[in-house]
Amino acid sequence: MKAGYSVYWALSLLLCLTTLGRAEQEGPIGVHVPPLGDGPWVFDTAEQHKIRVTVVTKGLSHPWALAFLPDGDMLITERPGRLRIVHNGVLIPRAISGVPQVRTDGNGGLMDVALHPRFVDNRLVYLTYTKPVGNGMGAPALARGTLEGDVLTDVRDLLVTEAYEGNSGLNGRVAFGRDGKVYMSTGGRVGSVAQEPSSLRGKILRLNDDGSVPSDNPFAGVAGHRAEIYTFGHRNTLGLMLHPETGVLWNHENGPNGGDEINIILPGRNYGWPVVSFGRNYPGSRVAEHPTRDGMESPLVVWLPAIAVSGLTVYTGDQFPAWRGNAFVGSLQEGGIPGTGHLQRIVFNDRTEELRRESFLRELRQRIREVREGPDGLLYLLTDDDDGALLRIEPTS
Repeated sequence: MKAGYSVYWALSLLLCLTTLGRAEQEGPIGVHVPPLGDGPWVFDTAEQHKIRVTVVTKGLSHPWALAFLPDGDMLITERPGRLRIVHNGVLIPRAISGVPQVRTDGNGGLMDVALHPRFVDNRLVYLTYTKPVGNGMGAPALARGTLEGDVLTDVRDLLVTEAYEGNSGLNGRVAFGRDGKVYMSTGGRVGSVAQEPSSLRGKILRLNDDGSVPSDNPFAGVAGHRAEIYTFGHRNTLGLMLHPETGVLWNHENGPNGGDEINIILPGRNYGWPVVSFGRNYPGSRVAEHPTRDGMESPLVVWLPAIAVSGLTVYTGDQFPAWRGNAFVGSLQEGGIPGTGHLQRIVFNDRTEELRRESFLRELRQRIREVREGPDGLLYLLTDDDDGALLRIEPTS
């Protein structure tokens, strides 16, 4: 009996230890993220070498995007639905009034901001946001208003897409092309909606500056196709820009479990989601047996694992000569691990082929939501947090 009891207790102890070990493994995933601190910080980088990162301002609630005004001020969107001004490096306490009401469920809210190319004359500001449409649903929308001081007037929607539950706010970005047209991205994670020509989701749309549809859009007049569509087959676009040298539109989009990508956007093309992808579904299975297919555009850059790309700029300034022509993207987290946000730099050759990458600012452990080159040739970042910050990267003396 004693031997039997000994075996029983030994097995019980083994089971207990195994259960505790499993419970520890199933605990919260991620690494500790300390408060940002006041800085400045000096970091060494591969080609530009010593850089300084300073805090311009804090006190932003989940900032999402920024735009530079002609007088040097900045407009910053906050996802809860506020548009803020930073004047001479100081965050103005009063938010700009007149911003549309937003739905913040899921990943919704107030997102991108862009100025009309003739902003000095017409004062027009463009916003992407999640519009509440009733029954707990939201619809990605593009709005336009006139900025007068700290008031947005004559605000109206130029485009409202289909309503969805859940992550209905992943409408992403807005940018102006050299043709003066407005380009807007919409999220297409749900089902196969990104491939459906009758839906505006999972697309990049092209509009006139008043919201009307250009007659030369690639699908204008094509039966069964929405005329606003410029490209399709996109998942969730969180970076959209006009390349400052070539004038060609670039985007990047979040894959699922891997498969983040940068694309060169060409009219009428299919970018594959969800038919092809370099990523895996969240449970681990492949999205597609092969990541490319004839008739679908392959990405310029791909990330495995995913870094949750957000924000996109190509540097052309004089402050960092070693970085000219490099693309910069923010990372919210790498490989699905919270607390691993950082900034990445991609170097291309003269044929826009990737040569190398560099990751830095990992020590700050911040979710980098936005990266933009300022008119002063410095880089500006937004951190996605309850107490988000505007950071500036500058050369050391």
